[in-house]
Amino acid sequence: MADASLEPPRHSFSLGRRLGAEALGTALLLAVVVGSGIMGESLAGGNAALALLGNTLATGAALVVLITIFGPLSGAHFNPAVSFLFACRRELSWPVAGSYAVAQTVGAVAGVWMAHAMFALPILQVSTKLRDGPSQGFSELVATFGLMATILGCIRFRPQFTPVAVGLYITAAYWFTASTSFANPAVTIARSLSNTFAGIAPTSAPLFIAAQLLGTALAMGVFGWLLKEDAPQ
Repeated sequence: MADASLEPPRHSFSLGRRLGAEALGTALLLAVVVGSGIMGESLAGGNAALALLGNTLATGAALVVLITIFGPLSGAHFNPAVSFLFACRRELSWPVAGSYAVAQTVGAVAGVWMAHAMFALPILQVSTKLRDGPSQGFSELVATFGLMATILGCIRFRPQFTPVAVGLYITAAYWFTASTSFANPAVTIARSLSNTFAGIAPTSAPLFIAAQLLGTALAMGVFGWLLKEDAPQ
């Protein structure tokens, strides 16, 4: 199996280096998400679809690169829900998964601040962009379910394709979900600290995070059943 597959890393890197890789990779991801949103909105002339397209393409492309680079180091989860998925599969210990989640969240916030600094915006912000209602929560459930399905299917059948598959899925999910597919608790928390195109109001974040965790649990159950091979007859 390929290293850049979101599986637990196969090389013997220390936990400190793995946490550093998760923090740095998530920081770069959020710098791309927020920075491309700012750039897209500034260049789109009020055309929200064009701004979203720029945000989407940058995020999907960055995911392919970042997962490929950091996969051999830490597994390139960049997402507490992914780390918890592997902990439930007993491929990552719960203490390590918790440490990953902390590193990912810290890195995500740092990435948001990095984007603000690059565009000469106030570093400390709080989003006022409400993303409320049942349709938004359901969208996040669907988005996260699909992301976990992509990961589980790829690591079972096409591990080398995982970075590309994840990038392509997120690119699509930006457009077919009403929430634009956060699918990541650390990303949700960090984006609540950016009052820009990619932001989410802090009051909207709990709904998103709950839906993301439920989507992860559903994907584990469904694909645990689908991918279980039948005993020979």
